[in-house]
Amino acid sequence: MTTRTPGKLSDGREILWYDREPGRVAGVDHRGLPQVHTVSEIRYDELLDEWVAIASHRQTRTFQPSGGAEHCPLCPTIPGRETEVPTPDYEVVAFENRFPSFSGGVGRCEVVCFTSDHDGRFGGLPADRVRLVVDALADRTAELSLLPGVEQVFPFENRGAEIGVTLAHPHGQIYGYPFVTPRTRQQLESARRYRVRTRGDLYADILDRERAGARAVVSSAHWTAFVPVAARWPVEVHLYPHRDVKDLPELTAEERADLAEVWLDVLARLERFHDRPLPYIAAWHQAPVRQDRHLARLHLELFSILRTPTKIKYLAGSESGMGVFINDTTPEDVAARLRDLA
Repeated sequence: MTTRTPGKLSDGREILWYDREPGRVAGVDHRGLPQVHTVSEIRYDELLDEWVAIASHRQTRTFQPSGGAEHCPLCPTIPGRETEVPTPDYEVVAFENRFPSFSGGVGRCEVVCFTSDHDGRFGGLPADRVRLVVDALADRTAELSLLPGVEQVFPFENRGAEIGVTLAHPHGQIYGYPFVTPRTRQQLESARRYRVRTRGDLYADILDRERAGARAVVSSAHWTAFVPVAARWPVEVHLYPHRDVKDLPELTAEERADLAEVWLDVLARLERFHDRPLPYIAAWHQAPVRQDRHLARLHLELFSILRTPTKIKYLAGSESGMGVFINDTTPEDVAARLRDLA
């Protein structure tokens, strides 16, 4: 059972504690922060038919504070150290980002802390804690989807300094976009064309093909993880539910519990791939709030920019300039290696 305890930070931002047992009391933030003032806006690129966020206030956000947990704003508050989380402990907590990419009634950005342990990692959490994270992400997706102007909800985790993480504490983020993102629009158009051409479901047919193919990594009662046929990244795994689910709130209790186990299984394999902590991005693709939901399917993309233990895959001329990825590994070899790393 997941319980949610709401509260407010001293500058008016919302904070929510998620626990496996009831009894949590919301903490009081005594920092006396000034009201958040942000200047983010979105601008339209008519050449590419895409929106770009302009958020100049983020230049002053906290970046890799020295001193570890003693100066980490995501650790619990203790005497002599006041943080973003005004309680001495927590399991999972979500709050409005103090330095949001979207703000002022145009979208919303939240931080989700997976554990109070500064030196922990998502892949090292027990399955019941990961299940709590899934419940929290589902709850935040449902809540943000109700906000005026939010068109798509995107939970994600950036892990590792090589990815550009500014705080080492185990955490993720949730963006409530005021538009449908370019990647999602492209997928929806592909699914629409496929349905017109074959009368089939593109996501379902991809899943059926990969579950029985050479790129499958692990499969459970409700989920299958595989390396996509045209993987862009040196290490890339997609995780699909077997049922046609549009977003995290639609998952059943059984699917959520199974997801926690499979998610941890995949992360453990990724950690052993280069025999070192792997920098990665975990990106949840969910159906838009209103547009073309019938064409979409929930799925997770996990990928790393590390192509060898000491070499990073940079997005250079072809990738950054033209959007054409060039992968130095084959998906079949990566999948075989991940299967061996069970």
